This record gives sequence, structure tokens and C-alpha cells, in this order.
Amino acid sequence: MKILLIGASGTIGRAVASELRTRHEVVTGGRSSGDVRVDLADANSIRAAYAELGTLNAVVCAAGNVTFKPLLEMTPADYEVGLRDKLMGQVNLVLLGREHVSDGGSFTLTGGVLDHEPIVEGTSASMVNGALNAFALAASIELDRGLRVNVVSPGVITEALDAYAPYFRGFEPVPAARAALAYAKSVEGKRTGEVFRVS
Repeated sequence: MKILLIGASGTIGRAVASELRTRHEVVTGGRSSGDVRVDLADANSIRAAYAELGTLNAVVCAAGNVTFKPLLEMTPADYEVGLRDKLMGQVNLVLLGREHVSDGGSFTLTGGVLDHEPIVEGTSASMVNGALNAFALAASIELDRGLRVNVVSPGVITEALDAYAPYFRGFEPVPAARAALAYAKSVEGKRTGEVFRVS
């Protein structure tokens, strides 16, 4: 398969690339690195990347920004970051990518454990992750040509604990390589409209 992987330079993205490259052609995309430039917050950037790459068999997104801040300090602009980037960026990958993914192809999006395990300062991430799950479920019954869409919902990643441990006290970390297996399950399997939880 020819797979577009967005966020391949990140902790999860590197593990996903390593997992999928053993069997498939992986084209990487990112805002500042990769084979093509893709800014999730810019629909025109997504359109341009698809136009440059031609037909794909799968699209995987392991990227997306949200704001972590106490609820009482959050502003509409803070929420807008996650809505424009992680949520609508991934929704737009599906909407704008339908014509560029071959019959039976797939979209694999990234949510996270905060969709059902909230933390202090995580309202934006919880909201966005929950919306991604609902989008995949609803979109899966309307996509045509056998196209599939799933969400991978990993827990806090072991390799990222230096940055995120204070937010996730009491959470069992997940090795990136184990999270990558869920992306392979989505890409190489036949299931759709599902949330693959890795915790």
C-alpha cells in the first residue's frame, strides 16, 4: 500500500512509520518536515498535499494540537486551537481525501485516552478526542466505495513521559511501539467506525 503518514516525526508517528514501512510505502507529511508539507489547520495545505501525492491506499494522522490549561483560564481562542488543528484538521483529511484514496482504503485518526479519562487542564483534549470518536462512527456509515475510518486512542506514551508525566499521574504508560500496532490494525484490517484503545 501507499500510505500517507502525517506526524511521522513525532513520538507515535516514528513508531507507526517503523511498523508500517516493513510492509508498505510510507510517504510522510508534516507542517515543517516530511516528504510533503501538511498543516492540519489549513485546508488548502491539505488539498495541496493530496494533489501532489496522487492516489493513496491509506491516510494515517498521528498529529494534532490542543491547549492544556486550567478550565477557568481557558478562552475561546484556546479552544479554537484544538478545534481547528486536531479536530477539523483530521476531519478535513477525510473530507478532502475521499477522492484521493482508492476503493477499500482507509483513514486512521488519532484521539486519546482523555476522551473517557479526563485530567485537570485537559478539557480541550477531552472535547476534541470525544468529537473525533463520534465523527468516525457517524462517517463510517456514509463513506462510499468501501472506504473506512477509525480512531486510535492511545494512553500517555512511555517515551513522552518527561513532558507529560505531571498531567497523567496514576496512568499506566503505553510504549509507542505497542500503540503503533493499533494503527496497523486499522490500516491493514477491515474494521470501520471504531475506536482502537491502547492503554
